[in-house]
Amino acid sequence: MLLHTPKVELGWQAPDFTLKDPDGKSYTLAELQDGKPLLIAFICNHCPYVIAIIERLVADAKTLQNEGINVVAIMPNDYHSYPADNPERMQEFAKQHGFTFPYLINADQSVAKAFEAVCTPDFFGLNNKGELHYRGRLDDAEMRDPKGRTPELIIAMRHINEHGTGPAGQVSSMGCSIKWK
Repeated sequence: MLLHTPKVELGWQAPDFTLKDPDGKSYTLAELQDGKPLLIAFICNHCPYVIAIIERLVADAKTLQNEGINVVAIMPNDYHSYPADNPERMQEFAKQHGFTFPYLINADQSVAKAFEAVCTPDFFGLNNKGELHYRGRLDDAEMRDPKGRTPELIIAMRHINEHGTGPAGQVSSMGCSIKWK
C-alpha cells in the first residue's frame, strides 16, 4: 500500500533511543549524532520503493558522510510477520548494497512510533542539536535534472549542516506502509 508521509512541524527535538544492529551492537541517538547533523532513514529489505532507491541512498549516504554528516538506517517492520526483514537478511542486504552506516533493528517499533514514521523509505534530517529539519524523500522523480535526478536529500542535509535548519520546500516521502505488529 503506497503511503505519503504527513507534513510535520519542523524543529521538534528527536526522542532519544538505543537500538542494536544485527550483530547485537547498541547505538544511542547521541552516539549516532556525535555532535553532527544526522540523517535517519527508515527502510526495510523487501519494500519495492526501498529497493528502487537503495543504490542512490547508499551513494548519497557516502557523499553526506564525506561532508561530515552522519547517517543511520532503521528497520521498523515486524520481521516475525515479514521474515525478509529479519536481522540475518538485514546483514545480507547491507553487505550486498555496501552500507557505510549502521542498519539498526527497531524490534519493538518504539522509535518508528516516536518519530511518527509511516512508510519505507521515510527520511528524517536532524541538525547537530537533534532537532528535525527535514522530513521528505530522497529525490523527486517529477523534477529530475538533466543528469537524471535532483537529490533533495543531499540539498536538505547540506543546508542543515551549513545553517542548522532545513530548506523551506520539502517533498513528502512515499513508500510501503510500515508493517506494524
